Amino acid sequence: MLRLTAGRVAGLLSRRGAAAFSSSNVKMASHGHGGVTEQADMSVPLYWDRLDTPLPDKPYKDTLSAADKSLKQKEKGPWNSLSKEEKLALYRIMFNETYAEMKKPTGEWKTVLGGIFFFIGFTGLVVLWQRYYVYPPHPPTLDDEWQAMQVKRMLDMRVNPVEGFSAKWDYEKGQWK
Repeated sequence: MLRLTAGRVAGLLSRRGAAAFSSSNVKMASHGHGGVTEQADMSVPLYWDRLDTPLPDKPYKDTLSAADKSLKQKEKGPWNSLSKEEKLALYRIMFNETYAEMKKPTGEWKTVLGGIFFFIGFTGLVVLWQRYYVYPPHPPTLDDEWQAMQVKRMLDMRVNPVEGFSAKWDYEKGQWK
């Protein structure tokens, strides 16, 4: 049974989508009025650098220079005779990036974190603006002085003396129990 990873499926879909919507592969016909549409040929091999697919369909360089061609001929011989630079040049003909270069951090997290902090700051400014210009001022009943007077009034009235507010006040000592 064929098992595809999510990354492989996404890669296939993105390549097909990119090929289907590129202007060189498709002629757009408006509602079938005399235009002929041309399908993209997905059997053509494509190159991509991906960690989950180590061998792309085709080499990185399609057209080889004279030096590259002579190096490819030298590749058919013993590899012990190749220098380190020649082996690296052969690798760069086949692949654009090494695994270490693909895994190298891009620093994209800084942009994402900067965007998050920007929007959090902007939201804070909007909330602050609303507090000063949109919402009415706080009523005086929320002041500490007003609430202290209200507690004193409730104690003087002996509100809910059995289990409630006044039950927790000691009237003889003048303090909370």
